[in-house]
Amino acid sequence: MEPELQPTLPEAPAVVPAPESALEIVREPTLAPEAFAQLKEPWETRAIRWTLFGGQGLRAGWSVLAFVLISGLLAAAVGFVFIKLHLVDLGKKVEFTASAAFFEELTNFLPLLGAASLMALIERRRSLLAYNLIGPRSVPHFLSGLAAGFVLLSALVGALAWGGWLHFGPVALSGAQIYKFALMWGAVFLLVGCFEEGFFRCYLLFTLTRGINFWWALGTVGAACAWLVVRSKGNGVWGVYVIALLGLLPCLWLHLKKAEGAGFWQATWVTSTIFGFIHTTNDGENWIGIFAAALVGVVFCVSIRVTGSAWWAIGCHASWDWAQTYFYGTADSGMVATGHYMTCAPTGNIFWSGGTDGPEGSVLVIGVLLLMLAALLVLYGRRKPVLSTLDRAIG
Repeated sequence: MEPELQPTLPEAPAVVPAPESALEIVREPTLAPEAFAQLKEPWETRAIRWTLFGGQGLRAGWSVLAFVLISGLLAAAVGFVFIKLHLVDLGKKVEFTASAAFFEELTNFLPLLGAASLMALIERRRSLLAYNLIGPRSVPHFLSGLAAGFVLLSALVGALAWGGWLHFGPVALSGAQIYKFALMWGAVFLLVGCFEEGFFRCYLLFTLTRGINFWWALGTVGAACAWLVVRSKGNGVWGVYVIALLGLLPCLWLHLKKAEGAGFWQATWVTSTIFGFIHTTNDGENWIGIFAAALVGVVFCVSIRVTGSAWWAIGCHASWDWAQTYFYGTADSGMVATGHYMTCAPTGNIFWSGGTDGPEGSVLVIGVLLLMLAALLVLYGRRKPVLSTLDRAIG
């Protein structure tokens, strides 16, 4: 007979010894291993880490310093290559032609593009567009900025002509030259808009907003003004002093109130003052022209606030300069372009006409820029607030 199969009995459950005391229950660490590793670091290492890094990675000041240094090194390299290729000649004064201006602006734009791309990797922004270039309806905003720049500059020229401070001469171009120079100067000023807005209203504004406070802003603005007091004479330096003073009390009030968004307005104050500061190196500038450059910086920062990106500002900047330099043929910071369509000449009191500075040096430009600001607030300010790239990154 076959042996009878015996049912197998289930194994007894494993006995887990009870903890000797309640303390054994909480013996596992409650902190992450990384936190314990940081606690074991020497205080010098922790101090260096705190100095370099904040809640959003590399601190804003170090990011700006690295960005400026990388931009400078890349600009030197690109300039060296362009000089060897005889595309630019930095050793002598050249005429304000479309071809010369194009390669000069390219020596500015390419280093900006490279530096911002490297900083996006260092700061883990994932994309170059993270610096105030991601926003809703980018193409419509760019196109509306193009239209606004041309219309507002035309309004300024019209006001000057109506007041007798600007006289029109004969048309300087004809036939195919009209379209040729229109396209060439269009490419030049598109680069100008991309470079200046990319440097000041994209990278610098974005980066300073995430890490600046009132005292750092005051120190930066004060240093720029002190430099002008010691090193500069003429060229409208009072325009920088005026914008610095106008921004002081509002930024201090926002700081004392600990208002939400104070960092954005403090960054606006700094970038706009520095924008006016760099224009003091241009020939033919007066204080109104320098102040106008700083004021338009404020307006362009507001455009980023209400549209969510810098595309409106880029379009407006490009078309304003194109209309002023090519279409109407007026002076631009003391320079008259070769290959402009119309011909204009300032007459009368410089305070009203702008003189060698061009329409931007006339006091009437302040009214036009305030009109630009009002149009932005009316068209975009009443809509549902747009989250900027930085707001989305933080939130």
